[in-house]
Amino acid sequence: INIIFMLDTFLSSSKLFNTFIGHIDRVWSIDYSTFDDNQYICSGSKDNTIRIWDVNNNKQIQLFNDHFSLVYYVKFSQYHYHNNHSYVIYFSSDDRIIHFLDIKHNQKLQSFNGHSNCVYGIEFSLFNNDRYLCSGSCDNTIRLWDVETSKSLHIFEGTYKTKLIAFKGHEDIVKNVKYRSNELRNTILSGSNDKSIRLWDIQSGQQIQVFNGHTDYVNSIDYSPFIVKNIEISDNSKVICSGSADNTIRDKKGNGITCLKFILLNKKEKTKDNYGVNLYYCSYKGPIHVWGMNLYK
Repeated sequence: INIIFMLDTFLSSSKLFNTFIGHIDRVWSIDYSTFDDNQYICSGSKDNTIRIWDVNNNKQIQLFNDHFSLVYYVKFSQYHYHNNHSYVIYFSSDDRIIHFLDIKHNQKLQSFNGHSNCVYGIEFSLFNNDRYLCSGSCDNTIRLWDVETSKSLHIFEGTYKTKLIAFKGHEDIVKNVKYRSNELRNTILSGSNDKSIRLWDIQSGQQIQVFNGHTDYVNSIDYSPFIVKNIEISDNSKVICSGSADNTIRDKKGNGITCLKFILLNKKEKTKDNYGVNLYYCSYKGPIHVWGMNLYK
């Protein structure tokens, strides 16, 4: 597997599209989704709120502020949308629990309670109809959950969930996890306060590769939706992107990046400037920024 870092090399060909302002403290996470042809962003913040934004109208349309623990990561659930046509977000927090919330009816759904410390990164699988969920925690473990069987109330250590496998190797808090599936294997990418990024094989639970280079906490990671030419090995390389407290990826004020998200646009969604990829990111200061990355010229 050939993987290289892409840090701030894209900035010279990027364009700031929009900024969403509303949070009053650090924005820990953002996610993007399209439900019924409408584009949405959800965001979780240290201000203990979750906000839903309408991308087309650049407005906040929902605010959830009844969760009294820090909200670290919030994401849209494609599993619930594809299976039940429900608008569901799931989020992790300081209370060690992964929560599911129906945002259309403001209704709490199931929750996963099993980590022994706060939960940071969470991510649904891109295979098996988004059935599996992985989570990274301050207990230094990554856990893989089966969303379907958790509804049947299997009991494990006194809580209602099904834990499939734990990945151990990080030496500090695991802040972010990402799935990737291809014809060869299914993998998980993880970023940690130990300043490393690690790649894991889901089936065996074994660590495939460790990426070192950051000099401070790795706050955010993502697989990019494109491939670049690797001159050194005369081949194409898959790319991962990482944001760190060392300001390797930075906004104009040089604040540490807390989260990032690549969105590969369909041809009909491209702007007149022909930007094919949007990069959403946020920093400790609070605003959410949207950059267009020109990959088609």
